[in-house]
Amino acid sequence: MRWFFILLPWMELFTLIQLGSRIGAVETMLYVLATFFLGLAILRAQGMEIVNKLRAAQSGAAVIPQQLLGDELALGLAGLLLIVPGLITDFLAIIVLLGPLRRRIFTALGGKTHTATYQSRQTEQMRPGEPIEGEFRRLDDEDT
Repeated sequence: MRWFFILLPWMELFTLIQLGSRIGAVETMLYVLATFFLGLAILRAQGMEIVNKLRAAQSGAAVIPQQLLGDELALGLAGLLLIVPGLITDFLAIIVLLGPLRRRIFTALGGKTHTATYQSRQTEQMRPGEPIEGEFRRLDDEDT
């Protein structure tokens, strides 16, 4: 995986040079600018959407399904990938933007599709130092 991140800028540069030789330098620059502004718009919209949903969940007015929150974060990742100039990251962004394919990859990587509840305690006030009760399990212990 480390080699991928080391070689990615060089592969991106190579693909952009190839694209520029095929369609022209000006058109390639316009393509890079268009994907940059598209990624910026997606990132801005998703950022505000995530903040609004988390505020609603914090106030106790909403329950956020884990898959929905994962979709919001995945779309933010797609925006970041579109901001990076290059064809490889743009291809990865398109894969992330396609909902059914994104969900298949999410479940293949071990993600669960059940819902997690995020509700605040409105009826009782939490005092500083009060323990928070709950259950947990270590996911890395399950593999052994």
